[in-house]
Amino acid sequence: MIQIPRLYAIVDTALFSASAEIIAFAEALAAGGCTLLQYRNKSGNARIMLEHARELRRLSRAGVPAPHVPKLIMNDRADLCVAADFDGVHVGQDDLSPESVRQIIGPDRWLGVSTHNPDQIIEADRTSADYLAIGPVFSTSSKEKPDPVVGLEGVRRARQLTRKPLVAIGGITRANAASVLEAGADSVAVISDLLRDPRKSAEDFFRSLR
Repeated sequence: MIQIPRLYAIVDTALFSASAEIIAFAEALAAGGCTLLQYRNKSGNARIMLEHARELRRLSRAGVPAPHVPKLIMNDRADLCVAADFDGVHVGQDDLSPESVRQIIGPDRWLGVSTHNPDQIIEADRTSADYLAIGPVFSTSSKEKPDPVVGLEGVRRARQLTRKPLVAIGGITRANAASVLEAGADSVAVISDLLRDPRKSAEDFFRSLR
């Protein structure tokens, strides 16, 4: 079973106007101690996604001591995960099935699956997924059509249904992250609350999650 960091930072390209900003943001997160980064790009432009991903891969290996080299997770695209030599892929309920993804990425890369209710947790738990995500825990603006909020009770219920590492996502901030871990999550995935001064924000998260 994998050991997942308490903070799972998501780099959502929709929040940036230039490629250089995306890379700088990821670099600042890594400097703040983040060792797990997900690259999310819903534009569908595979060429641009691969360019970004390869630059992130290069930066992650540029002089960072081994214990602190961030793992890089590709959102949705198993093919680009392999092409960019990422460490894993995360898929949603409407993407390729976990077992189809596993055939593409092989046995060693991480595979994460999004879930939004107990039935999906139970189904995903039966797959080869390395970790499961549950959410949105709180209301979120990072998706145009978010699933219904599950709240802390949804995290507690998910914890009862799986022994796999559990990542909580959706509206999580420095103010509420500790309560999410107390409800049973192993890690919190964060987007918006890392945007301003990302290095300091990441450091603040780690202090609040001790």
